Amino acid sequence: MNNAPTLEAQFAELTDPRSNHGLQHKLLDIVIIAILAVISGADGWTDIETFGEAKEAWLRKFLELPHGIPPHDTFRYVFARLDAQEFQQCFLNWVSAANKLTRGQVIALDGKCLRGTQDKYLGKQAIYMVSAWVSADHLVLGQRKVDEKSNEITAVPELLSYLDLKGCIVTVDALNCQKKTAAQIVKQEGDYVLALKDNHRHMHEDVCDLFVWAADVDFAEMEHDSCTTIGKGHGRIESCTCSTISDPECLAMLSGRAAWANLRTVIHVHAKRQVGSEVSEEDRYYLSSLPGDTPDLAAKALDGTRSHWGIENQLHWVLDVTFREDHCRARAGNSGENLAVLRHIALNMLRREKSTRLSIRAKRHKAGWNTQYLLKLLAC
Repeated sequence: MNNAPTLEAQFAELTDPRSNHGLQHKLLDIVIIAILAVISGADGWTDIETFGEAKEAWLRKFLELPHGIPPHDTFRYVFARLDAQEFQQCFLNWVSAANKLTRGQVIALDGKCLRGTQDKYLGKQAIYMVSAWVSADHLVLGQRKVDEKSNEITAVPELLSYLDLKGCIVTVDALNCQKKTAAQIVKQEGDYVLALKDNHRHMHEDVCDLFVWAADVDFAEMEHDSCTTIGKGHGRIESCTCSTISDPECLAMLSGRAAWANLRTVIHVHAKRQVGSEVSEEDRYYLSSLPGDTPDLAAKALDGTRSHWGIENQLHWVLDVTFREDHCRARAGNSGENLAVLRHIALNMLRREKSTRLSIRAKRHKAGWNTQYLLKLLAC
């Protein structure tokens, strides 16, 4: 198994949550079997045990399995008690070792509720996870659970602190358009594109007014850029016009501009969609640290705003539909959080294998049926 040493190296240092007395199954065996099972279509503890039993002879080629395949209760017990932050750190180390980010890549951050983890009878709220997504590579970089007594705003900076942002562009939605988030991204040598809405009312109004005035004077004598794209497909026509203003004198007129670290550009995207005879239009605004002399600034800004929604379409949607994440009712201890990490590991491996144009669902089936293909996934 070509990639087994990599998995073993990154997860070998996990702290075993069980007492040392009478242990029959090695922690690393349990973790590796769970990863392979989720890649191959397993959605819960019984599925993982069934996968292990079906593949036991093959698994013995690289796992010790001193007492055979662990029962599903052992998988449930271990992942309920396994330190979630330590497990996520192992995931981060694995992703960093396997994928090197290049300058200018877009990293999108967004949150997702794991609905199946809610238990109304016990008064347990559903787990909310914030994930970092590399749009170009379609890979999960990392994740953090939102504390029950907090919200997504506090989890985003914590997740950012674990990522290498140098030279990358970080995008967040309006909820996470926060001064502290902007400052942290700049401190970590990244750039930001932050969606701006009425949660920063005065800044939002000022940016809107600035673009209205700039359009009236045709952006005369100000540092700016613009681009327009038109797309057609699935019975609709979509056009987007992106305008940027990077003129220091214009930016100086914005309310509280100094409180936003390295704010060097404001962005306006006008989107128009036509489906048959129906036409809808939308205006969106953003704050950015991208400098005005960035080549093709408007095109790069528009790409960043579009790439952000990849985390919804290519991560959250896939987790719900293909991995049935919202149907997973693992609730005990840290099991829901740790299962989410297992799904992210599986999705990354499936995304990295590009020799076939099969869907993620079909790849999972093929991995479960074909050991050679599973080996190929692990070698990617």
